[in-house]
Amino acid sequence: MLALTSGRNRVDTAKLAALCGAIDARKATADEVRAATGYAIGGTPPFGHPARLRCFGDPDLVPFDIVWAAAGTPDSVFAIDPDELMRLAGARVAPFTETRPGG
Repeated sequence: MLALTSGRNRVDTAKLAALCGAIDARKATADEVRAATGYAIGGTPPFGHPARLRCFGDPDLVPFDIVWAAAGTPDSVFAIDPDELMRLAGARVAPFTETRPGG
């Protein structure tokens, strides 16, 4: 699965697993990321993969007018409307990040 996450947030793997109906989830290895997406960690774009990935979107991205997403390399990004990002990625917007102190 793919988690489109705000840069200020961290994925809570237990919450993500629960969304998927799984017992556990973990961060993919670099080899697993490349095999599933065709891209390296740090530059993995939200869509354009060899096969459609199950995708979840961080609700904290939605209020922005524009968000910046990885564009295939660790030093390239592109601007996109968050609703369009979720639509193109086929993402289900749902809470899956760690709770921040005070929030």
